[in-house]
Amino acid sequence: MAVKNSKQLKLDKAKVDEAIAAYKDAWNNHLPDIKVSGSYLRLNNPNVDLKANVGGGGSDTSKSSGSGIKVNQAAYGMATASIPLFSGFRIKYGAEAAKYLEQAAKLDAQDDLEGIVMNTLDAYSNMFKAKKSVDLVEDNLKQQKQRVEDFTNMEQNGLLARNDLLKAQLQQSNIELSLLDAQNQLKLTYVAMDILIGLPEETELVLDTTTTLETPDAGAITQWEQAAMQNRKDLQSLSVKQQAAVSTVKSVKGEYYPGIALTAGYIAADIPNLLTVTNAFDIGIGLQYNIGALWKTGAKVAEANARLQQLHASQDMLSDEVRLQINQKYRDYILNLQKKEVYAKAVEQANENYRITRNKYDNSLVTTTDLLEADVAQLQAKLSYLLSKIDAVIAYKKLQQTAGTLATSYHAETKM
Repeated sequence: MAVKNSKQLKLDKAKVDEAIAAYKDAWNNHLPDIKVSGSYLRLNNPNVDLKANVGGGGSDTSKSSGSGIKVNQAAYGMATASIPLFSGFRIKYGAEAAKYLEQAAKLDAQDDLEGIVMNTLDAYSNMFKAKKSVDLVEDNLKQQKQRVEDFTNMEQNGLLARNDLLKAQLQQSNIELSLLDAQNQLKLTYVAMDILIGLPEETELVLDTTTTLETPDAGAITQWEQAAMQNRKDLQSLSVKQQAAVSTVKSVKGEYYPGIALTAGYIAADIPNLLTVTNAFDIGIGLQYNIGALWKTGAKVAEANARLQQLHASQDMLSDEVRLQINQKYRDYILNLQKKEVYAKAVEQANENYRITRNKYDNSLVTTTDLLEADVAQLQAKLSYLLSKIDAVIAYKKLQQTAGTLATSYHAETKM
């Protein structure tokens, strides 16, 4: 749903469509140009002096004066066609560059797709954290309410100091405040997810209770680096853009060469009382050469080569950045796995501490404050462990995103 409703991907789709149209436009330069024109003209009464040889001999009578001819209108039409035979490879390499840029636009869109998937996972994990936090605090609040009820009975029977009851009631109030904060945060995560997947923002979402928090083995970092070099769409896009730049250089160099085209035309004209022309066909080969290209094209070639060098440098920089990102995300994942193990032990320790403290409290060996502190520590340990499991999952997904395999792992597809 996030992929389907992503405004970024819709923008990318428009960019891809633009690149496809640009390629078609460049390829169309192979096709003939056909132009048709015609005019009908009204004239004043011009002086017509027609000098044409209308008969044999060399006497002056062989030339006719058109002074008696009345001409007040004229009409003509023409059609021309030109098919490029050779253009210094400008057309060929221009279309080739446009094709590479079309591929680059598609790769850029796929790179954005990875980001959309990761944003969705982040939004879901925030919602998951908020919901589980609410659940834990609600459970703890139930226990605290029962404790306050028990303490109230004990205080009424003279078995508990009122000060201890007030401490329990204060902790209940603090837990209620924590629950309000957690519920408010949960509602905000609903809004964020609703907007992301294209639902009305007041829609309340229900978590999938079968969601698993699996954290696979990290594997070798070299494998992740290799995967990134093979799958990162931004790296592939830069590589394709370099190929487009190479084709552009060749296309610009084509200006050093002349253009040769096959031409054909047809002309018809009608000037009443004076001239009628029909069936005037012509066909031939045209040659065009811009002599100024000899001293102007060099700068264009240098400019195109400079852009190519920029792309080479950008790809080298991005390759280094990708390796650094892989190392960062890999270390983050390892760290989150280690934290999860520590928090798991902390839960065991907090549970045991609460059990012991409760037994001591029941035997009047510790104060109410000690019991309440043990209860808070137990709640915090459970919450931290839960969040650490979610953080470890997200850390692994970010590692996949950095390697360029996240969208593939979710079979996320979009028509580009």
